[in-house]
Amino acid sequence: MKVKGHPNLIRDENSNAILNTNSSEYDNYLSLRAKRKHGSERIDNMENDLKNLKDDINEIKTLLRELSNG
Repeated sequence: MKVKGHPNLIRDENSNAILNTNSSEYDNYLSLRAKRKHGSERIDNMENDLKNLKDDINEIKTLLRELSNG
């Protein structure tokens, strides 16, 4: 059954779900979802790298303090 006002959408009569029959729109959706996931993973990696750098700097500062106090 077609969805009124949306030529690429149909309603599944068994589950009552709305389905998109335009495969290129679906492919675009999958591509966009993959890009978002990649971007999110990239941000997570950068946050972890930043945390590691902060930890390293704090360790270096501690070692320098120990050396200067002799």
